[in-house]
Amino acid sequence: MPPLGGGTSKKSFNSANPCPPVRRNVYNFAFNAMATRTSPGPKPVIIREVGLRDGLQSIARVLPTAQKIAWIREAHAAGQREIEVGSFVPPRLLPQLADTAELVAYAKTLPDLCVSVLVPNLKGAQRALESGADVMLLPLSASHAHSLANLRKTPDEVVQEIGRIRAARDASGGSTGSRCLIEVGISTAFGCTLQGRVEPAEVLRLLQAALDAGVDRVGLADTVGYADPEMVRDLFERCLRVAGDRLTCGHFHDTRGLGMANVYAAWQTGITRFDACLGGIGGCPHAPGASGNVATEDVAYLFASMGVASGLDFHKLIALRAKLAQWLDGETLYGSLWRAGLPKTMSAAPAGKL
Repeated sequence: MPPLGGGTSKKSFNSANPCPPVRRNVYNFAFNAMATRTSPGPKPVIIREVGLRDGLQSIARVLPTAQKIAWIREAHAAGQREIEVGSFVPPRLLPQLADTAELVAYAKTLPDLCVSVLVPNLKGAQRALESGADVMLLPLSASHAHSLANLRKTPDEVVQEIGRIRAARDASGGSTGSRCLIEVGISTAFGCTLQGRVEPAEVLRLLQAALDAGVDRVGLADTVGYADPEMVRDLFERCLRVAGDRLTCGHFHDTRGLGMANVYAAWQTGITRFDACLGGIGGCPHAPGASGNVATEDVAYLFASMGVASGLDFHKLIALRAKLAQWLDGETLYGSLWRAGLPKTMSAAPAGKL
């Protein structure tokens, strides 16, 4: 196993999959709105669609596999190049996600698509390695209460499991599994509906522990929508000093209307990769009050309005959202852009690209 630990001098896992590590000067925190508008060509952002996992896990109905495949196909056609297609959890716990292996197999046929899955434990990780997924995402809760409710393990026990998963990935040798990136999402990083306050020091401790366990990259998640932009900016900057370019993702829920502002705050620290759900669906079943994720189409518009490309086609996204509303008839979808549409100052963009 290569040397483990945090710090900007450590290199991310070198993989042949379509999910290269996100590179960034982690000390350049002066990436403000004025600089964005005046600097030539700000770096594009990556918006990972997580609706097929985070969105559907909170909805009781089971979406047919054929409709999920159509979702993946049309999201890819709309320009999305990273999609979380499901989770390797026991079907008895989440029957909505029982077809994850089939979805990975289909998604891997699409060119330049980074296919990620969530895994809760070593057994799930082994299934992810067998499936050929490009990224496995492991949830590590900074809230002790949420960790016990979600995974039936303390945060430190989850860290130990991460070490076993890293060993299993490395032991896969030259197989497909050995090219799978290990990403940890630190959930409830900004607070928890079960525990209440989560200390930033605990987030930093677990971040370092995850790095020491051998993860390739990490992200911070506002699982229950407690964060505000100042909290986001402060915690991301502190975590960047520990993780360097291995801190690559922000995951925000719009529970209290601050989701988009929090995306912007994380972007100001240098983060250029974000999770989002089409139609703003989603939420953790084990985090009471955790409503939907920021909407994919709204996040793409946020960055397009500032001249930051995401590669997404607005018109195709909205057409897919309309289909999702039909597939999930009776469920509430969220977001703003689908109602208002693009402003006239942007609607002339070729093919509606954002």
